[in-house]
Amino acid sequence: MSPNLINAERLSKAFGVRPLLSDVSLGVQEGDRIGIVGRNGDGKTTLLRILAGLEPPDAGRLTHTRGLHWGMVSQHDDLDEHATIRSAVVGDRADHEWAADQRTRDIVTHLLAGLELDRTMAGLSGGERRRVSLAATLLADLDVLLLDEPTNHLDIEAVDWLARHLTAGGHGSASALVVVTHDRWFLDAVCTTTWEVHDAQVDTYDGGYAAYVLAKAERDRQTTATESRRQNLMRKELAWLRRGAPARTSKPKFRLDAAAALISGEPEPRDRVELQRFAAARLGKDVLDLEDATITRGGRHLVDRVTWRLGPGDRVGLIGANGAGKTSVLSVLAGELAPEAGRLRTGRTVKLAQLTQTLDDLDPAQRVLDSVEEIRRVASVGGKEVTASSMLERFGFTGDRLTARIGDLSGGERRRLQLLRLLLDEPNVLLLDEPTNDLDIDTLTVVEDFLDGWPGTLVVISHDRYFLERVTDSVSALLGDGSLVMLPGGVDEYMARRARQEAERRMPTTANTDASTTTEMTEMRGAGDAATQRAAKKELAKVERQIDRLSRRIDEVHAAMSEHSSDYERLAKLDGELRGLQGEKDALEHAWLDAAEQV
Repeated sequence: MSPNLINAERLSKAFGVRPLLSDVSLGVQEGDRIGIVGRNGDGKTTLLRILAGLEPPDAGRLTHTRGLHWGMVSQHDDLDEHATIRSAVVGDRADHEWAADQRTRDIVTHLLAGLELDRTMAGLSGGERRRVSLAATLLADLDVLLLDEPTNHLDIEAVDWLARHLTAGGHGSASALVVVTHDRWFLDAVCTTTWEVHDAQVDTYDGGYAAYVLAKAERDRQTTATESRRQNLMRKELAWLRRGAPARTSKPKFRLDAAAALISGEPEPRDRVELQRFAAARLGKDVLDLEDATITRGGRHLVDRVTWRLGPGDRVGLIGANGAGKTSVLSVLAGELAPEAGRLRTGRTVKLAQLTQTLDDLDPAQRVLDSVEEIRRVASVGGKEVTASSMLERFGFTGDRLTARIGDLSGGERRRLQLLRLLLDEPNVLLLDEPTNDLDIDTLTVVEDFLDGWPGTLVVISHDRYFLERVTDSVSALLGDGSLVMLPGGVDEYMARRARQEAERRMPTTANTDASTTTEMTEMRGAGDAATQRAAKKELAKVERQIDRLSRRIDEVHAAMSEHSSDYERLAKLDGELRGLQGEKDALEHAWLDAAEQV
C-alpha cells in the first residue's frame, strides 16, 4: 500500500461549544478520488481546510508528504481585484502558446466561455470568479486537488465536462482528488470513495453516491437504526437507485441479496397515474399554454415562435446552457414577463408558485416559526395533517433554529425555509429555478420525498442531473437556436445534441473565391484540408452510429436489470455486461472527441 499524501491522526475541531470533528483519523493516498458529504454545518468545509493546512485542528496531528503541492478551490476566492482573467489563468503566455496546448485550450474553452480574457476581476460576478479560480487551479502542477462545491454556478454541460476531465486524469499532474459537493450525479461520476461527516465523526464508504446509499442502508439495517423516518427515506432512495436510474452503473462491494432484502415490497417513488388523476381534478384540462411565443433579451431571440403546452400533472425539467433563457421562460410562465410575440394562456384554476434564485422575499427580522405559521399552521402532507413546527423539523429546523431570526440563518437554511413556505401555500403549479442551490443531500432527499406525493404541474430548472432525473418525468431543452424541444432521451440526449452542435459550429465554411486569384499552393493545401475534413466527418458519423447502438443496448440492459431485480445471479451477469458496454461507450466518446478536433 502506498503511503498517504495527507495523513490525519485523531483530529478534533470545535467552534464554540459545538464539536465538528472528534478524534478523527483518515488519509489521502495517490489515486484517491474522495467525495465528502454531510449536512450543512456539520464540518465538511472545515475538514477540507484542515487537510489543506489552512485551518489548524484543536487537537491531533496532520502531516503532508515532503514537497507536497496542493491546490484548493474554495467557496470564497482570493483573486486580485485588479488582475485580469488572462493573468490569473494563463499568466504571461502569449495566445498562440497556451492555445497550442490541448489541455489549456480545453479548460479555457469550457470554463471561461463567454468571458473576455482581458477583463479584470473587479467586474466579475461570483459565479464567474468561481470559474476563473477553478480554471487556474486545474492548470496548476499539483499532487492533491481540493475542491469545495466545484459545480456551483456551472451549467449541466460544464458539470459533465468537469466530471470527464477529472476522471480522465485531466486535473494537471494531481494524483489525488478530494471534493465537497452536494451534486449526487457528480459524486457518482467522479468519486471512488465517499466520506460522510456527521456527529463529529467521518464514516468511509467505497464508491460514489449510489454505493454510499446502498452501504449506508445496509449499515442502518444491521444496527437497527431508530430513526424510522430517515430510514424510510433511505429505503426509497435505495429502491430508486436499484431500479436502473440513469448513470447508476457502479455497484457496492457487499452482497446483492442484502440490498434486495432492503427494498422488497418498496413501491415506486411516486404513483404517476394517481398523481395525474389528482392533478386533473385540481387543475382541469388547461394549465399553462405558451402559444407561438417569442422571447427576446438583449436583441437576441431566446425562443422564437415556440408553442409549449403544460397539462395537469406534467413534471418537466427545463435545461440549457447558461444564458440560453431558462429563467426568462420561467418568468413568462409565471406572468412576470410578457413575450414579445404570441401569448400565454393560464387555466382558471391555476394557483401558481415560483421559487426564484434570490432570497429577497424573506423578512430578515422575522422568526422562523412565525414566518411559516403566518402561511399555514397545519398542512396536509400525503393525506395526513402536519403542524408547521413538524414540517420545519422535517426540513432541518430544530431546537433554537425554530425561533432564530431569518437574518441570522445561513444561505442554505434560508433556501430551505423559502422552499418550505412555498410548498405550505399548497400551489397546484410549481416553477422552481435552481431549487438545489445551497441544499445538502439530506435536505434534497426530504424535498424529493415531499414532491413524490405532490399532485400538480411542476417545471424545474436545475444543473443537478440527479434531482432532475428524480423528480421529473420528461426533459425539455433550449438549444440556443430559438427552439424549445422535448427530449425523450433526457439529459443524455441533450448532451449528444450539444456535442453535435459544437462539432458543426467548428466546421469551417468554404468561402467562394475567385479562381484567378487563388494560387496553386493554396489549392493544394485546400484540397488536403478538404480531404482531411471529409475523413474526419466520415469517422465522426461512424462513431456516432456506434455510440447510438451502444446507448440502445445499455438502455435494454437497464430495463432487464429492473425486470430481474430479484434474480441475483442474473443481476450479476447483467452488471458485468453493463460495465463492458459502458467501457466501450467511454472509449468511443473519446474517439469522437479526437475526430471532432480534426474537423
